Amino acid sequence: EKKHRIEDALSATKAAVEEGIVAGGGTVLLQAQKVLDKGLGLEADQATGVAIIRRSLEEPVRQIAANAGNEGSVIVEKVREAKAGEGWDAQNGKMVDMVKAGIVDPAKVTRSALQNAASIAAMVLTTEAVVTEVPEKSNSGGPAMPPDMM
Repeated sequence: EKKHRIEDALSATKAAVEEGIVAGGGTVLLQAQKVLDKGLGLEADQATGVAIIRRSLEEPVRQIAANAGNEGSVIVEKVREAKAGEGWDAQNGKMVDMVKAGIVDPAKVTRSALQNAASIAAMVLTTEAVVTEVPEKSNSGGPAMPPDMM
């Protein structure tokens, strides 16, 4: 466990050195919505895709808030209305400058996560079938008959 944490920290540090850091806790993703709000002149299908991406950018903040016992929608609105770089410090329950508070993510990791999610979504949309695991139905019959009753 300790070795794994050290390896994760080393990887995150390398990624931060390569592309820098951004406000963490999903803050930078939520604040990126503002770019998508600027009417990109897209066709109907493309605009639908952008709307889906726009909504998905809220999820990290929403989930972090919910995990901390807060209403995700309320926190999303607070972060959306905040200045650039300000976000929700779930541990202390308040809005803070994320970088000053040390709540940061490597830009490379954030960018890669978004690119990979888009790639997977595109693959699912263009694939005519999806393979999933079907949960096995348990045979909920009664216990076996004792030998002396046979």
